[in-house]
Amino acid sequence: MQEITAIIRLNMLQRTKEALAEKGFYAMHAMKVLGRGKQKGLSYELTGEAQEAHGKMRYVPKRMLSMVVSSSQVDEVVRTIIEVNQTGHIGDGKIFISPVENAIRVRTGEEGEAAI
Repeated sequence: MQEITAIIRLNMLQRTKEALAEKGFYAMHAMKVLGRGKQKGLSYELTGEAQEAHGKMRYVPKRMLSMVVSSSQVDEVVRTIIEVNQTGHIGDGKIFISPVENAIRVRTGEEGEAAI
């Protein structure tokens, strides 16, 4: 099992969820996060007040998706996230893949891949 954590643009969350659901990947968590990469929070997508305050902005608002999938599904999930989110501009996001030692479904006590 692997955990896939993707940091994506705010406006790409719905499209990403829909694309993953079309391929049968429904289980995920989505969180509001703030962050920045090597560009120190610079973003061409800011408008209005955010653009005016940009000189003071330390972090850019993003969405973080977290999913646990079987190891054989990682490539398909990552490819789908990239296809939806890749614009070629700064701020497209990052994907992190980490091993998951175990998962336990609280309701039934199932463990491992049966729990995901």
